[in-house]
Amino acid sequence: MTIIDMLEKNAREFANDTALVEINPGQPETRRLTWRDYDLVQETEKKYFRREISWSVFNEKANRFANALMERGIKKGDKVAILLMNCIEWLPIYFGILKTGALAVPLNFRYSSDEIEYCLNLAECDALVFGPEFIGRVEDIVESISRNRLLIFAGNQQSPTFSEDYNDMTLDCSSQSPNVELCENDFAAIYFSSGTTGFPKAILHKHQSLTHSCKVEQNHHGQTKDDVFLCIPPLYHTGAKMHWFGSLLVGGKAVLLKGTKPEFILDAASKEQCSIVWLLVPWAQDILNALDSGALNIKDFDLSKWRLMHIGAQPVPRSLIKRWKEYFPHHDYDTNYGLSESIGPGCVHLGVENIHKIGAIGKAGYGWEVKIVDEAGSIVEKGEVGELCVKGPGVMTCYYNDEKATEASIKDGWLFTGDMAKEDEDGFIFLVDRKKDVIISGGENLYPVQIEDFLRGHNAINDVAVIGLPDERLGEIAAAIIELKEGFTATEEDINEFSKGMPRYKRPHKIIFAKVPRNPTGKIEKPKLREIYGAAKLVDAQNKS
Repeated sequence: MTIIDMLEKNAREFANDTALVEINPGQPETRRLTWRDYDLVQETEKKYFRREISWSVFNEKANRFANALMERGIKKGDKVAILLMNCIEWLPIYFGILKTGALAVPLNFRYSSDEIEYCLNLAECDALVFGPEFIGRVEDIVESISRNRLLIFAGNQQSPTFSEDYNDMTLDCSSQSPNVELCENDFAAIYFSSGTTGFPKAILHKHQSLTHSCKVEQNHHGQTKDDVFLCIPPLYHTGAKMHWFGSLLVGGKAVLLKGTKPEFILDAASKEQCSIVWLLVPWAQDILNALDSGALNIKDFDLSKWRLMHIGAQPVPRSLIKRWKEYFPHHDYDTNYGLSESIGPGCVHLGVENIHKIGAIGKAGYGWEVKIVDEAGSIVEKGEVGELCVKGPGVMTCYYNDEKATEASIKDGWLFTGDMAKEDEDGFIFLVDRKKDVIISGGENLYPVQIEDFLRGHNAINDVAVIGLPDERLGEIAAAIIELKEGFTATEEDINEFSKGMPRYKRPHKIIFAKVPRNPTGKIEKPKLREIYGAAKLVDAQNKS
């Protein structure tokens, strides 16, 4: 069975039941309300927009897009990239690609034009589906990426002249399945990850990885047909999509919320009677702060159906869950560990029954094996630090077109994660540090080398090192230690102004003017910097709180 079979089963058995809801409580939008088969509800409130589709319509939309792609020459084994913000079209487009036998290639919506082009070329994509937010970025590179590549615009406005319109191309296509033969051993998707240099690697997965993630999620969180999943994180990310896969398996409803303000989250959970909500640490912190300050009153929302709050993508402060349980004592809590190379969350899983072990990432997830090894590959004793390795049906096939990186990461079927961990006497795994220097801030990966390279373009900077410092809300923030050239001056305001040349999420949150230590081989001594600026002590204090 593939996840295509799961969708088609839901379309048969739960044809008229709601599959997806999109809520946009932010700025009012002008939409083409002539789109067929959507149940559209535009409430009288100026800033609330909602639409939904049933399982049968979801499947028909995927079939139409699949047939439209095949009419344009897309076939089994081709690759189709998706560059969209969360919207109700996202998943039908994803499944439409899979129904052709092609590989879906989701792209990070934060990518610059150069990064989009790099990823399209690395994954050898034959088509790109993009939304209105990305017209400018695509237009910047259209001359180079449009050669022998289909460009499709999925939006609510006039399609750019250099692309086809998703709505027009699917309008009169057959809603019947193209019936391309697929099995679990066929390739299904390419996701992107990056090393410490920030250059993306293309991660190749088979259908088996996707179906296994469905089973893992449903096993861990016990989704039933009656559960309603509130999905807030971006769907390009394996975390969001693979948590939703638990709903797919049982035919449950999912709500795609566009916006992360506390009032948006609680309002959506209340109006849609959500039972499962996956949050990032910053969003949970914001909800608690809003309740503490009185900006929001919990009595204004009907949250009686909400049974599970789970967090992933970054370490979770113990103090956060303690505060959360004070407001929501009936909530189960869970956390998951995963990476795109292991098809997202769940290869290590805490479990709702183990809240007493907050701080741990848990034990091996459903269908997974784990081990912690030393530099020689031998399993370490409990309490000793080593590299975390995982093995299971969700491990990637390879890094696409990167044999060297694949050989370094997969050995005898084990995925070497690059994360340093230790196991306690009860068998629970705790992350200690990352072998790589990636900074996880608000669930997003920041790559110090990229930031360092940009800052070195400032004429007053002689040397720079970027490290992660603990932050209660974001998990970590990027701090730039800057060594100025002799005879030059610069202020924090100068550096912040210069940093505006980077995307906002990459800009350092803290500027420190000091000498950058390097070892005899010229490498920056980042462990020494973390020690100097108290990162380890702050993490320890935070975990104890």
